[in-house]
Amino acid sequence: MNTQIALGLLLPFLGTALGSACVFFMVNGMKDWLQRLLAGFAGGVMVAASVWSLLIPSMQMAAGFFSDRLTFIPAAAGFAAGILFLFVLDKITPHLHSLAQNPEGPKSSISRTAMLVFAVTLHNIPEGMAVGVVLAGMMQTTVSFADALALALGIAIQNFPEGAIISMPLRTEGNAKLKSFLYGTLSGAVEPIAAIVTMLLTAQITLALPYLLAFAAGAMIYVVIEELIPEATRDEKTDICTLGFAFGFVLMMILDVALG
Repeated sequence: MNTQIALGLLLPFLGTALGSACVFFMVNGMKDWLQRLLAGFAGGVMVAASVWSLLIPSMQMAAGFFSDRLTFIPAAAGFAAGILFLFVLDKITPHLHSLAQNPEGPKSSISRTAMLVFAVTLHNIPEGMAVGVVLAGMMQTTVSFADALALALGIAIQNFPEGAIISMPLRTEGNAKLKSFLYGTLSGAVEPIAAIVTMLLTAQITLALPYLLAFAAGAMIYVVIEELIPEATRDEKTDICTLGFAFGFVLMMILDVALG
């Protein structure tokens, strides 16, 4: 069990680290079309993971506490809370998205590099929570290891392009390759931390598991709508993002069903 938990915690972080390492092979920066493709891919994985790995299990678990027609209650409440949580966090934290010119959140004198890292760190919090809550469910035998592994692996796969999306713009901003790699990797360190905190919280409040599953789903959907899709479709060049989204969605769906 401990080995399974460690694997679930480390896989997403490893995906970010490997993606950040792409900066060492960078010559002229990341092409615009590739950034759009990867952003769409990450969005597709996150939406599919939210549905198959989080919202559906949330409603299935609620069946033991609610009648069949009311199993949506924990999913709806948790989803709304996750959206609100990321909305507030987005407003109170200064950050800069990789393809944006102007920072978001309160005015701050911190560097563009730090705000780029903050943006991805905010993005990674709900992913860490998602992994943590399914691992907590695995410990309570309400989620299988295969389901937990499917989610962790799916997030690790989409973290690979995310790592590249943060480390390469940092390099373009004038940072050294090693520094860009370290910042990109550290932006993913929040995931195992968020996962562990969520696991501890869920262990104390067993009945909260369906709500926390949906909470993580809402937080991830917020990131997709607020950040990934707008950045990848900021003008009329939307086809490549659509293709990336479709591929990411199908891949995550296959992983969840095949491994589940």
